[in-house]
Amino acid sequence: MKIIACYSNKGGVGKTASAVNLAYAYAQSGARTLLCDLDPQGASGFYFRVKPSKKLKEAKFFEDVERFTKAIRGSDYENLDILPANLTFRDFDIFLSRMKNSRSRLKKALQGVDGDYDVILLDCPPNLSALSEAVFKAADHIVVPVIPSTLTERTFAQLVTFFDEQGLKAKKLKPFFSMVQARKTLHGDTMARMRKSYKGRFMDTHLPFSTDVEKMGVHREPTMAFAGNRPAGKAYQALWQELEKRT
Repeated sequence: MKIIACYSNKGGVGKTASAVNLAYAYAQSGARTLLCDLDPQGASGFYFRVKPSKKLKEAKFFEDVERFTKAIRGSDYENLDILPANLTFRDFDIFLSRMKNSRSRLKKALQGVDGDYDVILLDCPPNLSALSEAVFKAADHIVVPVIPSTLTERTFAQLVTFFDEQGLKAKKLKPFFSMVQARKTLHGDTMARMRKSYKGRFMDTHLPFSTDVEKMGVHREPTMAFAGNRPAGKAYQALWQELEKRT
């Protein structure tokens, strides 16, 4: 079972959209896929028209395998299940801070469905916290959307520094440029500079800024499902293919 986290320590970069479309791409390829929403806002579940389980609270998530598995919901797509978030997930950090071996708790919880899925996608909240550290421990690969702008460049540098200081495996990080506007000189310059600074780390594929991504909330389905032949849909497909090669 492969665990892939979609994570950024900055919000509004296209993290959830990437998690949703990558989960869809894996399922379409025939892989048994679980999209696990760890963000209390519950956007991933919303996109797939899945309501959260009110019974799966923070303690049960990490300690009750039966309750965890019962909270998993099927989607409208073959091979794709969803573990939707609820508002109690906002207390994950408080709960984890009180637990021994908190970094390993998420991985242990996910092992409860080992054998049922080929791939688990984690849609993570945008912060550096106890939950984030558990994600870094559990994930085999961490997909990081990066808007080519000054603030996002800064937050990505903070993430890399955090990995170095904590002795985490930086090779897990799979950054890619998101919401790219080709007409913006700033975007082009930032992409070139960051590719040079982080040699070999950034994915070749980048996601264009697109209204088709914004329309996911209207259609309540992945961009790849309703606009697969348009630029954003094709870019998500290319991102999945590259991720498969790199993992």
